[in-house]
Amino acid sequence: MNNLTKFDQFYLKAKHNKWYWYFSIFCRIILAYAFIVAGIVKVMDEKFASGLSEIHPMGAYLTALHHTGYYYPFIGIAQILAAILLLIPRTVTLGALLYFPIIVNICILSLAVRFEGSFVTSPLMVLANLYILFWNYDRLKYILPFKKIPDYGIVKKPEKYNSKFPFLFFGGVGATFVLIILIFLKGFDIMPRNSMKDCKKQYDNTKYETIGNEFCECVHSEGNFLENCLDAFEEKKKELDTD
Repeated sequence: MNNLTKFDQFYLKAKHNKWYWYFSIFCRIILAYAFIVAGIVKVMDEKFASGLSEIHPMGAYLTALHHTGYYYPFIGIAQILAAILLLIPRTVTLGALLYFPIIVNICILSLAVRFEGSFVTSPLMVLANLYILFWNYDRLKYILPFKKIPDYGIVKKPEKYNSKFPFLFFGGVGATFVLIILIFLKGFDIMPRNSMKDCKKQYDNTKYETIGNEFCECVHSEGNFLENCLDAFEEKKKELDTD
């Protein structure tokens, strides 16, 4: 035990702290709930985020996905299965491993099309999933490409948890949450939003109002590719900034 790395020493301390344990349960429940709700929609063959226009970048994707036959409910079944596995203590690790590639895909998609419906939640879900994987590191370490594996085995649930509150950790959790919100609000020059009305509010009563409205028309009325609309907006914005 004296040969443990600092990471392993920290990990063992965390596994004996009730607040880290409570947080792992919270993450499991929240993640499971999100995927059960989303999965049921797909299994019932209902279009996800049905309120989006079919020419909206995410709306077009979801419409196409909805028309992929049995692939669409298959995704829903995979989501529900991952959620159920997360809720069962003996299968948490397997559930987290199944959950991870699905939520990473959703996160990258949300960021790529700047979809505000999951722009904030999906990165947070990725981080929550990573925390569960970290919490189950004692099981995962055997399949990781490490030359040396710590010899403390599977960590058993302690008879009595340490009650010391990890202020630094939860301060970091809060800071991460705020940072993701700020990235959503300030990280991009313009967002397509979910509707024309909300889109046009972004540059209302500013010198960019006209080109902002043109971007919104490009996305929501003309149905052009998002990247083309963004390129046109950025070019016009640079022209205004150099005048």
